[in-house]
Amino acid sequence: MDAKQKIFVAVDAVVFGYIESKLQVLLIKQKYGVMKGKWVLPGGFVKDEEGLTDAVKRELKEETGITVSYHEQLYTFGDDVKRDPRLHVVSVAYLTLVNPSKHTLKADTDAEDAQWFDVNKLPKLGYDHNKIIKVGLERLKGKLTYEPIGFDLLDKEFPFSDLENLYGTILGKEIDRRNFRKKMLSFDLLQETEKMRKEGSGRPAKLFTFNKQKYKRLAKEGFHFEIKYV
Repeated sequence: MDAKQKIFVAVDAVVFGYIESKLQVLLIKQKYGVMKGKWVLPGGFVKDEEGLTDAVKRELKEETGITVSYHEQLYTFGDDVKRDPRLHVVSVAYLTLVNPSKHTLKADTDAEDAQWFDVNKLPKLGYDHNKIIKVGLERLKGKLTYEPIGFDLLDKEFPFSDLENLYGTILGKEIDRRNFRKKMLSFDLLQETEKMRKEGSGRPAKLFTFNKQKYKRLAKEGFHFEIKYV
């Protein structure tokens, strides 16, 4: 077969963080090219002989200064052959969750700036990146109900109210707090610490930790994590 393709492969990272009770996404401002001055997702072209996962890790490190361990392939965007005004580019998007307090942003290479943005107050982004974020948000909402990924967005030790607010914020709905607490504690994956946190004028709240190692062990044995909402 005589293949004469001129298609380029890129990766884009949808990095979600949870800051001051708001779900946020990491964006960079382009320093060069047709999207100069535009906010976009971290990402770029895959190098020759470079794997996709290695490419997205490299781009994140180069453009934002952060190193992350969790990546999940989200979706491949390529139906619109003019999604990139320069070339015919197919982008493989990845979903990543981080705790922003553990990372210091540092824009470099072709990124002029790197900042967190409230997912409900996004600017008009370059390329089709508003669409990519929308797909990432829908994936996050779905996974939150059947996999305990939300703990990756919280501090290692947290009051139970932080967990309730996280779920309510991401899902965009009120949750039944009593049933939510009962269900979460029934999994026996939260460990109560001896520490307390004082916030505002209310009573000090107990702090909990999530036992990730126990969850991984139970998951291999067929344990099913599921949170339903009324």
